[in-house]
Amino acid sequence: MEALVTHGWSVVAVPVAVACAVALAGRRLGRGVALLASLAPAWVLATGVSAALFAPVGGEGAIGAGALPWLGVGLDVGWAIDGLATVMLCLVGIVALLVIVFSDGYLALAEARPRYFALLALFTGAMSLLVIADGFLGLFIGWELVGACSYLLIGYWFTKAEAASAAMKAFLTTRVGDVGLLIALAVLFAEVGDLSFAAVAAAVPRMAPETVTVVALLLLAGAVGKSAQFPLHIWLPDAMEGPTPVSALIHAATMVAAGVFLLARAWPLLGASEVALMATLAAGVVTAVLAAAAACAQSDIKKMLAYSTISQLGFMFAAIGAGAWAAAIFHLVTHASFKALLFLGAGSVIHSTGTQEMRHAGGIARLMPLTAVTWFVGAAALAGVPPFAGFFSKDKILDAVWGFDAVWGAALFAASALTALYITRATVLVFFGAYRGHGSPHEGGLRMRGPLVALAVLAAILGFAGGPVFALIGGGAAELDLAIAAAATTFAVTGGVIGMLFARRSLVRGEVVHPPSHAGLSSWARSGFGWDTLVAAMITRPAAAVVQLLDRRIDRGVIDRIAEGAGTASRVVGSGFSALQSGDGQWYATMTGAGAVALLTLVALIGRGL
Repeated sequence: MEALVTHGWSVVAVPVAVACAVALAGRRLGRGVALLASLAPAWVLATGVSAALFAPVGGEGAIGAGALPWLGVGLDVGWAIDGLATVMLCLVGIVALLVIVFSDGYLALAEARPRYFALLALFTGAMSLLVIADGFLGLFIGWELVGACSYLLIGYWFTKAEAASAAMKAFLTTRVGDVGLLIALAVLFAEVGDLSFAAVAAAVPRMAPETVTVVALLLLAGAVGKSAQFPLHIWLPDAMEGPTPVSALIHAATMVAAGVFLLARAWPLLGASEVALMATLAAGVVTAVLAAAAACAQSDIKKMLAYSTISQLGFMFAAIGAGAWAAAIFHLVTHASFKALLFLGAGSVIHSTGTQEMRHAGGIARLMPLTAVTWFVGAAALAGVPPFAGFFSKDKILDAVWGFDAVWGAALFAASALTALYITRATVLVFFGAYRGHGSPHEGGLRMRGPLVALAVLAAILGFAGGPVFALIGGGAAELDLAIAAAATTFAVTGGVIGMLFARRSLVRGEVVHPPSHAGLSSWARSGFGWDTLVAAMITRPAAAVVQLLDRRIDRGVIDRIAEGAGTASRVVGSGFSALQSGDGQWYATMTGAGAVALLTLVALIGRGL
């Protein structure tokens, strides 16, 4: 097992090779394509588990490292497996493996299965590269590759206009943050001459405070885009147009967590700037509250979970802003388990009922008991109900933020109550009451049920793994503050009760099947508080108008006319000369004679001038 860590680069090479094999031979393998694709996350998981056995305690040092020169410019793309990388490799491996198994049943009859599974394998390799990179250059390469895979998987059903539009929106929105990240790397290279994490950390004390703050804020911009934080959060709800297992893997458990991982890796920079820390805290808390409120009003089960993901990532950002980056990583781990479980549970419901609308569900607990039980576990973990995983990790964040600033802490407690409210409301609407849809809902096959059970077990017990996680990554302790825990549980129970009352009222009034037509706070919240509309009005449409004006006036009016004018002139001249090619020998002789006389006259004139 130690050999796996020694050759840690294989967590990138093996998934990429598997992706190529699936793409080339997938059609011949038939149903075996999923088995081949599963080798990629299985290898990553095996490497992560092996690293956990040899990783040094406290997050100090690496147990495997190496580097390759990059384009001969004096930079290396290096890799190193330390405690933080170990935790992330285990997370990526197990979630990706379970998602691939679930997808084999979920997309059993779908077209282009080789393309889908090849992209999942490629994503696994790209995320692994991001995780094991020993510097910002390797991280950036992995960062962009996971973004490309996300684009391709959101648009998996590319013939569907909504899916193609959502893929483009995700790609362009995250690019806004990526520009900030790229500029940060350029500034760091100019200042330090090296982009390795160790070199940058060592150079921070020598850098001007203003430079540190600028770089930290630029890194934060990249993290905000990738992790769908306010104000760049608008792409994630639309990304639900992709297959539901993709949402479970990329848009709940791994890729969107890359922003949190980046800030943890860049902690020496971020922690040296109070301005950047306050900006991170503010972005996290504002996002956590607004996204949780928006989730309370959703009728689409996947969009509800998307806003929930945005909100939970806000909790992680808030923890980092309060200085508790290790608590953020711990919540990242537990959140990956229960949010992937909830997305796959939603996928099971959608696969059976054929709809994402909660108003067309109901009574699923009676019809699909295993899906219901596993969903209840995930919902309890998300709400922070003890002793499920989310209780331990979320309370560490609440403790850290409350201790840092009581006002921000109070807002985060409110977001915690809203979390319990929206997940309880969704649970009641989907799993209780009478079935309001069509057809006969039923459990999926073993390939769909197995991952649900495995993730439910993790969502139930991962909270007790705080000690080993903190020991691997360093940066804090796993002890729980009982007063904070009691307050958080009270908020969760209160939010859950209110969510249950809201759901029951909607069922009694018939508002689930026939929502009120009048616009109000609920409709405003359902639209994400109009932020998407505002961005379209203030940025997208004006930018499109400017581009169209430049296209009409400059491109077509000037550049095209110059190009077309040159072509017209060439045709006119060419037509004139072509008239000389008559095929008449006498005409050619006359022209030759005239040319000779002209040349002799010219020579004579020139000679006389000399």
